[in-house]
Amino acid sequence: MGGAFLAAAVLARLGGRIGLPTIPLFILAGILLGPHTPGYTLLKNPHDLEMLSALGLVLLLFYLGLEFHMDDLKTGGRKMAIAGGTYLLLNVGAGLAFGFALGWGTAEALVLAGVLGISSSAIVTKILVDLGRIGNPETRPILGIIVVEDIFLALYLAALQPILSGADSLSAALIDGGKAFGFLLLLALAARFGTKLIGKLMNTKDDELLVISFLGVAVFVAGVSEMFGVADAIGAFMVGLMLGSTSSADRILKLVHPLRDAFGAIFFFAFGLSIDPGDLPSVLWPVLAAVVLTLAMNIAAGLAAAKVYSFGAQATSNIATTLVARGEFALILATMAAAAGLDERLSPFIAGYVLLLAVLAPLAAGRSHWLARVLPGGRGKDDDDQDRKQIPVSV
Repeated sequence: MGGAFLAAAVLARLGGRIGLPTIPLFILAGILLGPHTPGYTLLKNPHDLEMLSALGLVLLLFYLGLEFHMDDLKTGGRKMAIAGGTYLLLNVGAGLAFGFALGWGTAEALVLAGVLGISSSAIVTKILVDLGRIGNPETRPILGIIVVEDIFLALYLAALQPILSGADSLSAALIDGGKAFGFLLLLALAARFGTKLIGKLMNTKDDELLVISFLGVAVFVAGVSEMFGVADAIGAFMVGLMLGSTSSADRILKLVHPLRDAFGAIFFFAFGLSIDPGDLPSVLWPVLAAVVLTLAMNIAAGLAAAKVYSFGAQATSNIATTLVARGEFALILATMAAAAGLDERLSPFIAGYVLLLAVLAPLAAGRSHWLARVLPGGRGKDDDDQDRKQIPVSV
């Protein structure tokens, strides 16, 4: 664990000197020190960091929930649903068509629909924080799309599981989906009506007790979420959403910040450990085609979301480039596909696709003004300058 922290820190420091984002550098550290790369191996079994990696994802999404206030859901629920639904329709639909075009099989196509269709909540959150865009107006639809995606993936996983396991019982799939939706509804009701009670229970002047309390609640609810077929990250997000409306919100935001950064780095490092660079050349062309398709669909989805929210070219570009990243959900699907004995090309394809977009997404988001110049209404340098004025000095 100490080696993982140090390797991530060293590479991030070196990359920072030439302006590279931290996310791909954390992943690169995992690849270089993983069991699939020649040379020194820090961890022979990537699963040794599985719990710490899960904690990193939980804290990233918990922090996101703290930033995404209930008022945002109350005032923009309809627009959020339209933007999120459009994003899923374009990207999941394109992923399904791409899967059938490859000819690897129907179950494989359904897996690829999820891989190409769902953004990485962890990477998107990290990009927004690193670029100081939490306070930007286009961040609301970005977070809204993530929420819609997380709700969709909970139901999607529940529906896909019996297909991959060979089960032919529609009732079993409906029961699993109903459990997931019911638990999500329960969390949403608690976030909507239980804020005052939760605020009283969490209220304490002692920072130590506050840290233990919010960590306990976030991790516990994340664990219970998994039992009901809901991603642990969305459970943590809902807890953050609840606590973000309490009187302790500002203190919690400050106290969770270093924990989020530390364990978030472990999440990306552990992702790198799972990648075998030797498998990538065999699926190079399908990976490149999928990346181009994803970039195109994200630009289309960005234009659609910008129309709903009446945004300009720079905000459109920020939406399109920030949501490009793919990550933890794709890796979950890769694990499920391997366990189900699906086409052996799926795992290296998913690894290469996710790695390439994990590198491209932060770079593209940081240079989104280049895309803004060629979008309808783009104003070149002036548009870029205005975007920089929106970025707060600190988050």
